[in-house]
Amino acid sequence: MSDSQRKNKDPGRDQKVREDELILKVTKEIVVKFIEMGRVTPTSFEEIFELVYRTVASAQSRHSK
Repeated sequence: MSDSQRKNKDPGRDQKVREDELILKVTKEIVVKFIEMGRVTPTSFEEIFELVYRTVASAQSRHSK
């Protein structure tokens, strides 16, 4: 099945994938800024990334309702 056929079958899934990609991009940009400011170190990266991701995802879900 081609990508276009999959998209036509489940447009809601396609939208969810785009939202997930946007959440990851926004999270990445925020964490990069924290790294540039010296707020994130290699030892704290995983914890901070998860916290920022959850915050961005939560904000997105509240906004989309």
